[in-house]
Amino acid sequence: QVEVVESGGGLVQAGASLRLSCSASERTYRTYTMAWFRQAPGKEREFVAAINWSGLRTNYADSVKGRFTISRDNGESTIYLQMDSLKPEDTATYFCAARKYGTYSDYASPYDSWGQGTQVTVSS
Repeated sequence: QVEVVESGGGLVQAGASLRLSCSASERTYRTYTMAWFRQAPGKEREFVAAINWSGLRTNYADSVKGRFTISRDNGESTIYLQMDSLKPEDTATYFCAARKYGTYSDYASPYDSWGQGTQVTVSS
């Protein structure tokens, strides 16, 4: 089972950009569907973005569409989440998730592996 580790979170002002990274532990990750979720204090974990194994298909939550971009570098066993025009409501812990079999999903349960999360805080 692949292990994933997130990095790149931080404290920024509204309107700024951040890029999150998620590094996978093994080369077989390149066949996995990967996704980002986030969870704000007192709220449910919610889907942010997902990408299929080839990187040619992506899906985004309506709340981030047009501002966030998910991508992957299979040679580096890493996926990225480029976050532009950040808003205070984007403040959350962001989690990377991996799914070995199946296409991407907006639900957390199909994903097999999760990272520990990286904190993103956007001040107004």
